[in-house]
Amino acid sequence: MRNTILLLSSLLLCLGLSAQTVDVSWTKEQVDGHRTGVTASNASNVEEAMGFVKGNTYYAPNGKKFRRGATKDVAELVIAAQPAMAQVKQVLGYSTEYMARIYPECPLYDWYIDELMRATADSLGKKVDIGFANRGGVRIDMPQGEVLYDDIMSMFPFKNNLCYVALKGKDVRVLLDQMASTSFQILGGIKVVAKNGKIVSATVNGEPLDDEKVYGVATLNFLLDGGDGYYVARNAIEVLHSEGWLYDTMIPYVQSLTAAGKPVQFENQHWITILGEGDDK
Repeated sequence: MRNTILLLSSLLLCLGLSAQTVDVSWTKEQVDGHRTGVTASNASNVEEAMGFVKGNTYYAPNGKKFRRGATKDVAELVIAAQPAMAQVKQVLGYSTEYMARIYPECPLYDWYIDELMRATADSLGKKVDIGFANRGGVRIDMPQGEVLYDDIMSMFPFKNNLCYVALKGKDVRVLLDQMASTSFQILGGIKVVAKNGKIVSATVNGEPLDDEKVYGVATLNFLLDGGDGYYVARNAIEVLHSEGWLYDTMIPYVQSLTAAGKPVQFENQHWITILGEGDDK
């Protein structure tokens, strides 16, 4: 349930802490709304989801009234902050299911890399064969239900831009070997099979990866020269950068799905297969 409310800033305001070094720690707890009926709001349903304060009374969504006291004070602080949060709480789309980040591959990673490849090809006018991104660049899971502006910003918070890199197959293979021996990242357009830390096979459009063929790779500038230990631009024949940041691509993408009457959903494409001991190719 995506209605966890973090009240750290509100508590600091209430305590009136001075500008000094303070050790702070906290834990996240799911809020079930059993006392108030509060749920997570979007930009247009604050009163319905969170209730309202009038005078010295907080009117909770479940009909209960809290006169004065901590519940009323905290509710007043949180509700008062909502107008400033309206932009990031806009509803962009709808997700049919919860999409968790799962190693080495999952529908969320495949949804993302598919759009990364498409957007790179469209924005830079290049044929893209392969997509490559780092798992650490996807910071949260996709919620089920309403997808807010903040969800996508939080999912892709880093200021990375899309890049096109022309690489020979042998240099693509170096990247794959690095992943197989350490940890796989997000791949698209190329089916790889690995076993015992080594690549068993790699195919692009059903054809074996050709060491001498030049492939168009969609990636992020973070990975061009050492990000997460990868040097995608090493030995590159061509490197092109797009304008804007990654979230400038993903936010309009979700909006375009909504405009077309489509939800956020995707199937696992099985780009990555890791064989265990005794498994056959």
